[in-house]
Amino acid sequence: MTSDMISSRTRAVLVTGAASGIGAAITERLVADGAQVLAVDLSPDPDGAGQPFAADLATREGNRAAVEEALARFGRLDAVVANAGFQHVSPVFDFEEDRWEALLAVLLTSPFLLAKYAWPALADSGDGRFLAVASVHGLVASPFKAGYVSAKHGVLGLVKTLALEGAAVGIRAMALCPGYVRTPLVEQQIADQAAAHGISPERVLREVMLDRQAVKELIEPADVAAAAAFFLGPAGAAFTGVAIPMDQGWLAH
Repeated sequence: MTSDMISSRTRAVLVTGAASGIGAAITERLVADGAQVLAVDLSPDPDGAGQPFAADLATREGNRAAVEEALARFGRLDAVVANAGFQHVSPVFDFEEDRWEALLAVLLTSPFLLAKYAWPALADSGDGRFLAVASVHGLVASPFKAGYVSAKHGVLGLVKTLALEGAAVGIRAMALCPGYVRTPLVEQQIADQAAAHGISPERVLREVMLDRQAVKELIEPADVAAAAAFFLGPAGAAFTGVAIPMDQGWLAH
């Protein structure tokens, strides 16, 4: 199959964490661009963009079921967007061990399992793409986020490995690393950080969360979705094995 034929056909994409926030924005953008999207979440939005599918991504069975459902509905799978995640804010000495294990299961093990189960289909695509929505916390650390930071660092290593193994079979893998995005997850983080630091939510946003950003603004989900659409499309073919910061100047220090 030629590159022109690949780029012109309807793409089949699996997006996790698709019920809200970044995942919902990516799903909406890809559907608007003409893709068929399986919108996977623990509690999917039946009125959202894409075709909803419920799966527990903290389990092997849930990840396998998501890939199998995409193949059953679309007959192929051209791209996987591993976006599902959550946050837990706590000092290390008081960090709940169950929350640590749950964070690694959803943020690190799920992307691995999705790649493993989808690998033959992505190779058959002729232009398979694997995109992890990581975080600037895959590149730097912040206090009170041991589980999240560790998992996001790990997923960047996974993306590099996928890129090296995928090069021979036409699979590209990369990660987006946004700073703070205006999502329900971040709104909850503001409240959690306020409790952890003993200050107001307004001060958390200004002095803690956005302190290291050169631009003191939250990123919009639609901006992350636009970047995802670029890297999943024909123009993103030169990118693999890399983590792209969208950090409002955080890493410029």
